[in-house]
Amino acid sequence: MSGLFDPYTLKGVTLRNRIAVSPMCQYMAVDGVVGDWHRVHYAGLARGGAGLVVVEATAVAPEGRITWGDLGLWNDHQAQALRPIVDAIRAAGAVPGIQIAHAGRKASANRPWEGDDHIAEGQPNSWRSIAPSPVAFGANLPRVPAEMTLADIARVQADTVDAVVRARDLGFAWLELHMAHGYLAQNFFSPLSNHRDDAYGGSAANRARYLLETLVAVRRVWPQDRPLTVRLGVVEFDGNDAMLGEAIALLRDMKREGLDFVDVSIGFNTPEAEIPWAPNFMAPIARRVRQETGLPGTTSWYISQPDEADALIRDGQLDLVMLGRPLLANPHWPYAAAKALGVENPAWATLPAPYAHWLARYR
Repeated sequence: MSGLFDPYTLKGVTLRNRIAVSPMCQYMAVDGVVGDWHRVHYAGLARGGAGLVVVEATAVAPEGRITWGDLGLWNDHQAQALRPIVDAIRAAGAVPGIQIAHAGRKASANRPWEGDDHIAEGQPNSWRSIAPSPVAFGANLPRVPAEMTLADIARVQADTVDAVVRARDLGFAWLELHMAHGYLAQNFFSPLSNHRDDAYGGSAANRARYLLETLVAVRRVWPQDRPLTVRLGVVEFDGNDAMLGEAIALLRDMKREGLDFVDVSIGFNTPEAEIPWAPNFMAPIARRVRQETGLPGTTSWYISQPDEADALIRDGQLDLVMLGRPLLANPHWPYAAAKALGVENPAWATLPAPYAHWLARYR
């Protein structure tokens, strides 16, 4: 079986190992535009030795940002500012990916360290959020969103396609559509937030319609030789056992429409969820999704130990491991993991040539 430091090929893209940087919002953009912080952040992660670096949730429209500091890709200025980041990731030997997103009813929030709650209405940096139904998330996000019309749905889907075209033309090689974590696509999929009585609400097939239509529209413009992936919330941990089965059925439909890979995640669509936080706790669920859909896949959430990450790959539970906080704490986690696992010449296996030269020569 392949291990953590074996290459991974999907479509026309080959990763140097099975370690991927999970998209992690930095909330440091201005008007959706990346700055110096992002350039240092992403170059450092790529230089650290990961095979895939997925740029954080990038909004398809101004109202699709979680906070005012989110990245955007709704105009060409934002796209051009991202180009040096794509180039830096690639220059460091990693594959550049991007997560395309719309925050739905969780939008117009303060940055986490500034309250993580809704920006007060009437403030210059606040805006009205939209969602499939006028149902608030609750807890620290009590504002009721505006119910989307059919025209709104069509517009956001068109905005998504436009953002994907920009990502394609920038040279991103791996695309992830964000359909998890209580954001817009998950709002449609979950009966907790979708109370519509039209073609986009009610039955599981209707609640999945927005997600499937969006994937189909993106498939038309995204190159066939680059992986098209989704991050999907497949469980809510709210006692509703039907969600996982509905998610597996949706992923089967998506696979028929050209989906290549799934990042298995949590719904985060209700503050009442009782999530059983523990090391690698999502891996068994990801394995079931992988087995029942036939899609290659990954997950994240509390994967941090090299031997456990390697075992998840070797045991066939995951095809990649998505890491977040371990790579923030140590961008060179891949090098340390290679040494811990006894990989021959770990510097050459994980790092760009200048770093590898010094670390391999002077042990």
